[in-house]
Amino acid sequence: MNRKLVILFSTLYVIFMAVLAVYYYQNEDSFKSTVAIGGIICGAIPLILAFFTKLQFNLPIVLSYLIFLIGSQYFGSILGWYGLGWWDTFMHFISGAILAFSGIALYERLIHRNAGEAISPWFVFLFTLSFAALGGVLWEVYEFSCDQLIGMTLQGGGNKDTMTDLIADSLGGLVIAIWAGIRTNKKIKK
Repeated sequence: MNRKLVILFSTLYVIFMAVLAVYYYQNEDSFKSTVAIGGIICGAIPLILAFFTKLQFNLPIVLSYLIFLIGSQYFGSILGWYGLGWWDTFMHFISGAILAFSGIALYERLIHRNAGEAISPWFVFLFTLSFAALGGVLWEVYEFSCDQLIGMTLQGGGNKDTMTDLIADSLGGLVIAIWAGIRTNKKIKK
């Protein structure tokens, strides 16, 4: 059932972005058309993974990812909410939390099932926080690379923008890392 819902919601997002790409292309708005094409690619990632891998996806993570795409690509870039000033920071906070949840899901798939009581809550906390922070760092490397190599202006605020984004990513990850550490500690005590 989860796989079918992942396919359904991802397909709906891809169709939505495809319609926007055609609309903005016809209206000669190359920026919004390009963002929508990026949305098609990003929305197709869960589809590609669902069809070509045996990975089982956590539906809340996929839905969070798609909601994040709507917030960042549609509301942020196409509707111009990034111009509000706080929207970019909010999106980075949310992405840090989503990355942290993804780190937890990855961690739970990688650990040996019998390792439950031997796992330190501090390790879970650090792994989760580090995973979220690394995701933020990789995104900032992407933004910097696009600015330097292609002449884009993704880091419009320079160092201040980069540091604000990294702090927001880390804070989003920190909230989830604290929760994960507490949850692990409670499991150990049972």
